[in-house]
Amino acid sequence: MNWKVIKTEKDYQIALKRLEVIFDSKKGSKNGDELELLSLLIDNYEKEKFPIDLPDPIDAIKFRMEQLGYSQKDLTEVIGLKSRVSEILNRKRKLTLEMIRKLHEVLGIPTEVLVREY
Repeated sequence: MNWKVIKTEKDYQIALKRLEVIFDSKKGSKNGDELELLSLLIDNYEKEKFPIDLPDPIDAIKFRMEQLGYSQKDLTEVIGLKSRVSEILNRKRKLTLEMIRKLHEVLGIPTEVLVREY
């Protein structure tokens, strides 16, 4: 099948159905090449039509803390005083540049998430 840039919902649905048919194709085969191309076309369409915004910085911190099993006390080693951690997590104090750097380094949260307005 000859594929082109997906521009309509109908094209998108056709591409998804075809993707299901060839999903287990071997890499390097004719269907494997089609699968790779189709995946890129679908990904491009989805990024354009269904953009995902970056998460809220505080929600990202809380989520990462939960993933790592961190408590607020553990975060004091990164941010500082227990009261400061509480203020940050309750949105009563803004993150400083130094806090953003440490949170990025220790928790691995992307800086582009941490610098967002909240």
